Amino acid sequence: MAFNNYGNSFQRTTPIVLNLIIINALVYFAQMAFGGSGPVSPVDDLFALHHYKSDLFRPYQVVTHMFMHGGFFHLLFNMFALWMFGSNVERVWGPKRFLIFYLICGLGAAFAQMASYTVDFWQIDHLNLAAEEVIQYQDILRRSATVGASGAIMGVLAAFGYLFPNTELILFPIPIPVKAKWAIMGIIALDVFGGVSKVPGDNIAHFAHVGGAVIGLLLVIFWNKTNKKTFY
Repeated sequence: MAFNNYGNSFQRTTPIVLNLIIINALVYFAQMAFGGSGPVSPVDDLFALHHYKSDLFRPYQVVTHMFMHGGFFHLLFNMFALWMFGSNVERVWGPKRFLIFYLICGLGAAFAQMASYTVDFWQIDHLNLAAEEVIQYQDILRRSATVGASGAIMGVLAAFGYLFPNTELILFPIPIPVKAKWAIMGIIALDVFGGVSKVPGDNIAHFAHVGGAVIGLLLVIFWNKTNKKTFY
């Protein structure tokens, strides 16, 4: 994804975006140094987001999970999106408001993902399964963990689409410019579809993405309801 950039938007990286990128990179290297990321990682057991019914759940995980990543390319893609869109949003709001926004979107993503886990638990309880199968599925859910800044960044994307709706983006590999408002609505729709369809082997936390985007959109609408000067 890239901008069709007509100004000097990328002259420099804004301070909060830069510091978030540094923190996420340092946390990733710490993950690799202390056992990597995955279902048997002691780091994930402590700091990744688990369902509240899991023995591994700790309240602080709603914050710590958003600074962890499941692999190098997971980190790279998220930080690229944060750099590309976050700097522009931070220039509009300033560092303090942008940081508050980012963290709130990450929290919204965490609670949306836990709600998704809760629905999964409910469905298992109401399926006509043998007791051993129910226990097996519930154990898998209790061990499931969510990591990544994607939910917070989806909130940033929603804010960008609201503040700069007619900025043209190029969605690789399709070399056709698309206005930000339509591109980001399409990305959110794909996440909704991915979350509902539950394709086997899909390890993406789609509802965390949707939760971050919805919270981000609600916040940006509330903050801009009396100030429309950023629209063009």
